[in-house]
Amino acid sequence: MSAPRAASRQPPGRPPGKKPRTPQRPAAPNAPRQSQRTSLPESWFSENLRVLVFTLGKQYRQPLAALFTAAAIGITLALPAGLYLLVNNFSALSYQWEGTVQASLFLHHSIEEEAGRKLAKELAHREDIAAVQYISRDEAMQEFRLYSGFGEALDILEANPLPAVIVVQPATGMTAGRIEQLIKTLGERAEIQHAKLDSAWLQRLHAILDMLRRGAMLIAALLGIAVIIIVGNTIRLDIQARREEIEVLKLLGATDAFIRRPFLYTGVVFGVAGGVFAGILVAAGIWFLSGPVQDLAGLYGSDFSLRGLRPTGFAILLGSGIALGWLGSWWTVSRHLHRIEPR
Repeated sequence: MSAPRAASRQPPGRPPGKKPRTPQRPAAPNAPRQSQRTSLPESWFSENLRVLVFTLGKQYRQPLAALFTAAAIGITLALPAGLYLLVNNFSALSYQWEGTVQASLFLHHSIEEEAGRKLAKELAHREDIAAVQYISRDEAMQEFRLYSGFGEALDILEANPLPAVIVVQPATGMTAGRIEQLIKTLGERAEIQHAKLDSAWLQRLHAILDMLRRGAMLIAALLGIAVIIIVGNTIRLDIQARREEIEVLKLLGATDAFIRRPFLYTGVVFGVAGGVFAGILVAAGIWFLSGPVQDLAGLYGSDFSLRGLRPTGFAILLGSGIALGWLGSWWTVSRHLHRIEPR
C-alpha cells in the first residue's frame, strides 16, 4: 500500500523515479557576447580574403582574357600619364631657361659713357639682379654693322644714332610678376629712356605648356570614362555567364551585397593590373626617349634629362586604376544585378 501511495504522489506528467529538473536562469538580455564580438572582424577578413583568392584564381584560369583586359586598361591609363609627364618635364626645362631672360635698359643720348658704366656697377650690386653688361654706343654700332649687313649704308650717317644699353639679367627663381616689377622700377630712373624685357617668347612657352597641361587633363578624363566602359563590359559578360549561379544564390537567400562582392574584387584586380601595366609603359617610354633628348640638350650646352615617374606619381596612377576599376564594376553590377530574378 505504501508504494502505490508514493506513486500516486508523483506530479502528473512526470515519469516515476525521475527527479525534477532545476530551472536554469536565463541569460541577461544585455549581457556582452565576447566570442561573437571578437569573431566578427575575423569573419569579415576571412570572407573578403576568400573572395579575393577566388577572384585571383578565376583570372589565373583565364590568363589570356585577363591579360588583354589589363593591357587595354594599362594603355588607356598610360596615354594621359605619359603626356602629363612630358609636359611637366618641359615645364621644368622652361624654369632653366628663365635664367636666360634679359632686360635691355636704353640710356638717354645725353648720358656719358662714364656715367653709364657707373650706373651699371650700381645695378650689379642689387640682390634681384644676377648679371649686368654695359654696351656703349660705339660697341652697339659695331654689333649692328656686324649682324645687320648694312655696314656701307651706315657710313652715310654723320652721327651714331644708337644709344648705350645696359643688359640686365634678373636673379634666378624670381616669378614673372617680380621680374616685370623690377624692370618697371628700373625704367623709372632718370638715366633710362626705355626699358624692355625680352621674355615674350618665355611667356608664350608657358601659355603653350598650360594649354597642353589642361589638354592632358581633359584627355585623362575622357580615357578614364573609357576605362570604366572597358571594365563594365568585362563584368557584364561575367554576369551573363554566371546568371544561373546568381539565380541559385538568390533562391538560397543570398543578399545583393554578397553576390556583388566577387565582381567588385574583379574590377579592383583589373585596376591594379592596369595601373602596373601603365607604369611599366610610361617608364619604358621615358627610357626610350631619354637618349635622344639628352643628345639634343647637349648640343645646346644643357644637362637636361627626362624625369620618370616618382613613387608618388606611380601611386596616383595605381590608385586611379583601382578607383576606375571599382567604379566600372559597381556601376555595371548595380545595373544588371536587380534584373536577374529566380524563375
